[in-house]
Amino acid sequence: MAEIALNTTMSVSQEKVAAVKRSGAGDVRFRILSFSAAALVVLIFLGMMAALADGAWPAIKAFGWSFVTSEKWNPVSEEFGALASIYGTLISSFLAMGLAVPVGIGIAIFLTEICPLPLRRPIGIAIELLAGIPSIVYGIWGLFTFAPFFQEHVQPWIVDAVVDIPILQDIFAGPPYGIGIFTASFILSIMIIPFISAVTRDVFETVPGHLKESAYAMGCTTWEVVWHVVLPFSRAGVVGGAMLALGRALGETMAVTFVIGNSHRIHSSIFAPGTTISATVANEFTEAVGDVYKSSLVEAGLILFFISFVVLASAQIMLRILHKRAGGISG
Repeated sequence: MAEIALNTTMSVSQEKVAAVKRSGAGDVRFRILSFSAAALVVLIFLGMMAALADGAWPAIKAFGWSFVTSEKWNPVSEEFGALASIYGTLISSFLAMGLAVPVGIGIAIFLTEICPLPLRRPIGIAIELLAGIPSIVYGIWGLFTFAPFFQEHVQPWIVDAVVDIPILQDIFAGPPYGIGIFTASFILSIMIIPFISAVTRDVFETVPGHLKESAYAMGCTTWEVVWHVVLPFSRAGVVGGAMLALGRALGETMAVTFVIGNSHRIHSSIFAPGTTISATVANEFTEAVGDVYKSSLVEAGLILFFISFVVLASAQIMLRILHKRAGGISG
């Protein structure tokens, strides 16, 4: 009997060892698979950057740093500079963020703190559906609806209102074209509001209920609870949602192309026509004749790639700083 028990014990031990070995082999395979997926993303990133750099090399050799400091864009004489496109990309994106961030956060606050429960889901779905509308539809909408409205009603009124104010009279100056950087920024803001509101709403819903209930128990109003509890607890997520929207605004092409005016000149007025990097590439790539012309457009794309990378990297650094200040462990 003792010998049988000993054999049984050894058999069970061998099965456990085999199970542990199988589990270890599974972990190794899972590590290799996950590492391969992460490495693939890095390879795609490096490959995209290398392809753009290779395509842009003729323009880099021809123009050097003057490509980013000059606003000349003349395909006939083959003189190219992307300063006007860079200016239009940054100004239209940041103006759009200035319009969209307050509205997006306000929508998220309404949906999580104020809106009646039966209406939260329908309103939330309606806002998220805006993110699924193709950008070309936004462009057509902006061209045939907002541009004429701004030209007839909004821009003349603003120009007359600020005509005697020193700085504002330059920012809001010029004839009311309807199309321009202001209209493009307005359309962009509508496009990125769903991203900001959806991410911010999801982040607000992660705030522990007992924190808000404690604040209400101390006599705080809804606004005080939002300002002193909800926003501080979720500020990292709010910043992340805003940066995601900014990345979308920087690279938006079709909607902007319809309403920005496509002018390679820098104006002090936001009512004047302008252009962005993505709009320039989309408009002119099929018509680019000559290696330098096509290479200049590829270099413009490389600059947009670099701007987007810097913005998203800055967002990651900002999120880590906020996380550390909140007492968390940086990942």
